[in-house]
Amino acid sequence: MIHVPLITPFGSAGQVDTAALEGLAHQVLDDGATGLVALGTTAEAAALDGDERRAVTAVVGRVCRERGARFTVGVAGGATRTTARELAALADLPVRPDAALVTVPSFTRPGEQGVIAHFRALAAAAPVPLIAYHVVLRTGQPLSLAALRELAAIPGVTGMKYATGAVDAEIVALLGDRPAAGFELLAGDDQFAPALLALGADGAIAASAHLATARWAELAATGDRALGHRLAALSAALFREPNPTVIKAALHAHGRIPTPDVRLPLLPAGPGSRDAALDLLAALEPLATGPRLGT
Repeated sequence: MIHVPLITPFGSAGQVDTAALEGLAHQVLDDGATGLVALGTTAEAAALDGDERRAVTAVVGRVCRERGARFTVGVAGGATRTTARELAALADLPVRPDAALVTVPSFTRPGEQGVIAHFRALAAAAPVPLIAYHVVLRTGQPLSLAALRELAAIPGVTGMKYATGAVDAEIVALLGDRPAAGFELLAGDDQFAPALLALGADGAIAASAHLATARWAELAATGDRALGHRLAALSAALFREPNPTVIKAALHAHGRIPTPDVRLPLLPAGPGSRDAALDLLAALEPLATGPRLGT
């Protein structure tokens, strides 16, 4: 399973371009993605206002239902009551998500038992299943193997996006001795996703799969080792500057979104990072790159 956490395209006046978002959603599904995530970190969700967030979820939800793809919505927050309110609001969306991708509380660093209590409270009240997002670089909250297993055992928590910046002992142990049947372990660090797929991860939520989507789907289906190394190299190039700046630059260069623009505090990717990623993509998919725009 390759799920793409969609970027939010902006038009020349800085507005959310819903037509470009819809086209991008259809294209990655055409190329082999099996699910889409709205309002993830890659979507610059924190920089969108309420109306923009609703517009994004409406577009992505509609496309997923039309295409039979999994629809996930990102929900982030450091306070349990606030996060619970955001989860409750998912029931009122035009298309109810199949799951919510919920980060471990960020900045507050509540400790392992605080994290467990947070997810117990959210899962008990949420209208949809939860995928726990373990991303230490952004949350500052490490979790031991015992805590990860406790988290996976919470009713209503049906998966985990694992993004610790390494193929570490904890994920190796989890993949070697799986949590309960049906609990999905999803790679979340794109550069390490090929390695985790080889170790038995159920799939990946991979921003890099905006590009070379078909090759990511091929990797998930075949486990091709050489392809995995090449996709890891492409991922490293796409994350050379803060996410999603290089991804947007590459998508714009291929004419797939109207501008490469991001919102402050992010700044657009430099031409060196863009071109390095485009060169790796061209070597990976020589027949699918199209012209470079704006170079």
